[in-house]
Amino acid sequence: MFWYPPPKVEFSKKHKRFLRNLTIEEDGPGTILRDFAAMVGYVQERKLPLTPMYQLPRRTLPEINARLAHPLQLGLSHPLQKSYPHIHGLYLLVRASGLTAIAGTARKPVLVVDDVVYHAWEGLNPTERYGALLEAWLLRGHEEIIGEDRRSQFFIPKTFHNVVYSLSQIADSGMEFAGYKDAIDRLGYYPGWHNVGLLELFGWISVQHGTPVPGEAWQIEHIWRTPVGDAFLAALYDGFFGDRDQVLQLEGEGMVPSGALQPALQPYLPAWRRPFAVPRWSFRDGLHVFKVSLDRCLWRRIAIPADLPLDALASGILDAYEFDHDHLYEFSYLNRFGVQERVNHPYMDEGPRASEVRVGDVPIGVGGTMTFTYDFGDWWEFAVTLERVEAPDASVESPVVLESEGEAPEQYGTWVGLE
Repeated sequence: MFWYPPPKVEFSKKHKRFLRNLTIEEDGPGTILRDFAAMVGYVQERKLPLTPMYQLPRRTLPEINARLAHPLQLGLSHPLQKSYPHIHGLYLLVRASGLTAIAGTARKPVLVVDDVVYHAWEGLNPTERYGALLEAWLLRGHEEIIGEDRRSQFFIPKTFHNVVYSLSQIADSGMEFAGYKDAIDRLGYYPGWHNVGLLELFGWISVQHGTPVPGEAWQIEHIWRTPVGDAFLAALYDGFFGDRDQVLQLEGEGMVPSGALQPALQPYLPAWRRPFAVPRWSFRDGLHVFKVSLDRCLWRRIAIPADLPLDALASGILDAYEFDHDHLYEFSYLNRFGVQERVNHPYMDEGPRASEVRVGDVPIGVGGTMTFTYDFGDWWEFAVTLERVEAPDASVESPVVLESEGEAPEQYGTWVGLE
């Protein structure tokens, strides 16, 4: 695992003085706290159905946009979520912060606010909320959460690198974009449109918006860096992202603890006293009942104790479908932040391994689904949906097939499912 520090940013006395004199309130810097509250409030008012790709449905976008401090004017007739970079970025934050969770089923996912986490959020002051959202953005804001096909090989996303690189191209006098299509197009790659939206919301850049053009998306005429953004970038480079060893240590541990950025900023923002801690998943005991499907007319219902490893569930699935055990496999699922996690065959080099992870350790709720992929050549893909969790049953010591529908296909034959 390699980690390349972002371009060096000098943390000057001017930056330190600016941060010490900075007061973070609900109304600034930027509109991030106000707009984030509007987004969370919108979700709280309803069980918000998502698309099968876990994105916001189109009909909700104008409603959310209207609630923002500065609604974005577009020239598009049928805009998508990514057409609204500020909403795209806010959706990233409500997922990456842990304030929301996915309920419903894999076919009909629903976004809900986690009441326990929200109660902790309400207890934070504005500086602590601003810091918590910075961490969600820079440390957990993987682009796959918002449907961008840019899965990172790193546990910590490269957002900070992309932001530093992009802002380093902007002179003190700003950068002109009106009439420069190539420059506009580059923003979609570095730092990414959702990051441009978040940079404005956090108050790190100032944007002169252009007049909407029929058939076109967000019109930008000019972008300026702000003293807020310059100071935060320098402090975060000096205290965290520029320290390769520190970042690699967190990468190796496979986790980013709450408050990881606090030591870099708290000396200049003394109001950041408490980190925003999202409760960790704890082992769930009980007899887990899964519906393991190849399509809607071909499935097996399997019960398995929580304390057995996923390797035992894999064996139960293969036995239920009369497959041999001669190939590698993986389980995959979305964690609470919307990032895909993988648990691998015990013989694979990369962990975690299915022999080490118990069924009750997997953080999916009832109705949630993980994917079991077997034989990376023939690529058999099973949907493993948790239907219910019953009381522990000492008489069940291994996976048990409770019910079957459909005849198992030939493992090495030609099979085309209905879905």
